[in-house]
Amino acid sequence: MAIKEVVKNPAKILSQKTKEVEVINEEMIQLLDDLYETMVEHDGVGIAAPQINVGLRVAIVELGEDILEMINPIVLETRGDAEDVEGCLSFPDLFGMVKRPTYVKIEASDREGRVYELEAEDFEARCILHEIDHLDGVLFDSKMTRVLTAAELEELYADEEEE
Repeated sequence: MAIKEVVKNPAKILSQKTKEVEVINEEMIQLLDDLYETMVEHDGVGIAAPQINVGLRVAIVELGEDILEMINPIVLETRGDAEDVEGCLSFPDLFGMVKRPTYVKIEASDREGRVYELEAEDFEARCILHEIDHLDGVLFDSKMTRVLTAAELEELYADEEEE
């Protein structure tokens, strides 16, 4: 495993649609491991392959204690919508309000090549959709309804800690 440098906006690879993975081999497993190590090192909750300069449809998301590995994910269904704060490892120090579905159902493959379906709601759905957007060359700043100042961000997190 290796910690990779996170590609920062406006790198061209971040706005390009990724290529489908055709074969899951040792190189692909290494990519998943590198994504995980890089995500943990940079205190993220998800990361997509383009963020470490790899143009393949591969992303991971931390779901509580579990790590969701998505190879060639497809969004099967979404519903609901909510606006909430988002940030991105490729946009250090930028946070904003983004409207996304509150429910998502996806299909993807895991590191063993097994195809699975997964349903997620709320924060987990938001994270999954954020990473799948990366695979389609869609960046969160294009979906922001407004940028949050550092003071607004601190106030939001202070409110959450009181709850």
